[in-house]
Amino acid sequence: MPHFIVEYSDNLHEQLDFQSLFKSLHEYVVSTGAFPLGGVRSRAIRCYDYRVADGRDDFSFLNLNLKIGHGRDMALKQEVANKVFEILCDWMTPITDSRYCQISFEMTELDPVLKFNKNNIHPLFAKKE
Repeated sequence: MPHFIVEYSDNLHEQLDFQSLFKSLHEYVVSTGAFPLGGVRSRAIRCYDYRVADGRDDFSFLNLNLKIGHGRDMALKQEVANKVFEILCDWMTPITDSRYCQISFEMTELDPVLKFNKNNIHPLFAKKE
């Protein structure tokens, strides 16, 4: 953890460079000291079937969900949420300056009893983290 999951409308696809966004997000969350590099992952899901507002072809959307594990205090979660949304909005500025787009973000804290994972990448970064 954390996991960044982006869903976005197909009509944005040619304008987005997700690797630059993911690099900024990964670097930021790791810099807080609260998230291990070996657990950070990101993905983008292109939505071919969608409707925004009244259905105009030039309307678009992008939603980012950040899933984190349980146990961090509210002050840290608020700080991280604010900064992640700032990074996202800054990255989206070329889009929002030139077209209509709905941007949303949500942080989800996963229940420790209902979350399962197995990660053999952590040991690669154990000495660096």
